[in-house]
Amino acid sequence: MSISKSEKPALLLIDVQKGFDDVPYWGGERNNPDAEANMERILELWRSEDLPVFLIKHCSLTPGSPLAKGTTGNDLLDFIDPRENEPVIEKNVNSAFIDTDLYDQLKARQINTLVVVGLTTDHCVSTTTRMAGNFGFNTYLVEDAVATFNKTGTDGTVYSAKLIHDTAIASLKDEFATVVTTDELKEMLN
Repeated sequence: MSISKSEKPALLLIDVQKGFDDVPYWGGERNNPDAEANMERILELWRSEDLPVFLIKHCSLTPGSPLAKGTTGNDLLDFIDPRENEPVIEKNVNSAFIDTDLYDQLKARQINTLVVVGLTTDHCVSTTTRMAGNFGFNTYLVEDAVATFNKTGTDGTVYSAKLIHDTAIASLKDEFATVVTTDELKEMLN
């Protein structure tokens, strides 16, 4: 299995923002501490190959959210440092496709393959991946370049970030996306 560079596969970096550094706000524990390092490796690869990059930013409408527009938490992580040809798509719901022009930009550039990384596995990453698959994009989700937080169930049970991450990935695998690791992605692109 391989990803053709000639088809210009697009990298979607979803919500890689400073506000997610507030671990207590999001659930008290996070999985995959290497996610950002893997995102950075993938971003460097995409840039070195001159492949399209789309930066997605969550602009929360929730009062007090660390991701609210105009706050430091809304800023992208420093390693991203957007380039002029990298659109920054702002959204305020889970999907990068809802109330944005992402779909139109992808279609205008005749992009059919998407590689998804970012935060959080079970929310914006999952929702965007599901929609990408439903729209017919050839979608790859990089499981070690996404992460999430603990979640509390309706009965007060706390579910670990690892469990939430693993079940979200399992729900997306093969149905909506091909799930790969960072190393597998690099091999597939070469």
